[in-house]
Amino acid sequence: MRTFCIANQKGGVGKTTTTVNLAAGLAQLGQRVLLVDLDPQGNATMGSGIDKRALPLSVYDVLLESASVAEARQRSPSGGFDVLGANRDLAGAEVELVALERRNERLRDALAAASADHDFVLIDCPPSLSLLTLNGLCSANGVFVPMQCEYFALEGLSDLVNTIKQVHANLNRHLIIIGLLRVMFDPRITLQQQVSDQLSKHFGEKVFNTIIPRNVRLAEAPSYGQPGLVFDPSSKGAQAYLEFAREMLTRLGPERAGESPAAI
Repeated sequence: MRTFCIANQKGGVGKTTTTVNLAAGLAQLGQRVLLVDLDPQGNATMGSGIDKRALPLSVYDVLLESASVAEARQRSPSGGFDVLGANRDLAGAEVELVALERRNERLRDALAAASADHDFVLIDCPPSLSLLTLNGLCSANGVFVPMQCEYFALEGLSDLVNTIKQVHANLNRHLIIIGLLRVMFDPRITLQQQVSDQLSKHFGEKVFNTIIPRNVRLAEAPSYGQPGLVFDPSSKGAQAYLEFAREMLTRLGPERAGESPAAI
């Protein structure tokens, strides 16, 4: 089982859209996928077609060790992957975890117990460095960073890289940055093309070849409780995420644990 965080400390950069559609893409390619929603807003849960208000058990219960992953997960009705959902209860977990032992490793331990059930675990992290995000980073083999090709995104990337280096040094020696995914891309905007070229020049092979275009159908899909790949498989956005899933499987190859994140 390989576990990856989709993380960026800047909000509104397509983390949830990427997590849901990558999960659906991997499922279509025959992989057994678990999506873990670590954001109290529960957008990845809703976008997978699961009502966060009706969750009998959630990732909150797993973090507090009152339920196992196997007990709390649900099947996405349209996506073909499992979901460990989140709702407002998760906001309270921040406070409750502070006083508990192994507060950073609780998700990792819970996922390890269910490792035989999944090929991939994708963790949708909140846009902040919190105990929830730390639980995600401590559980993961690597991080995917969705980025808009805008100036402020470059500054946010620097902060995220520093965070990952600190987690790598102190909490999780297996954590690396797998790569950067350019999302919500509009080639007609000169600045976006310039930033995209900068990323490719500076980070080289760490930048995925696949580019996710700005796409109305991807934006509409969550309101129908479906991944974009299911809502409109022929749309440019859906096709791009399926291609990203293929590129990810090709690029990962054998296990890459132990590689230093300093390479980025």
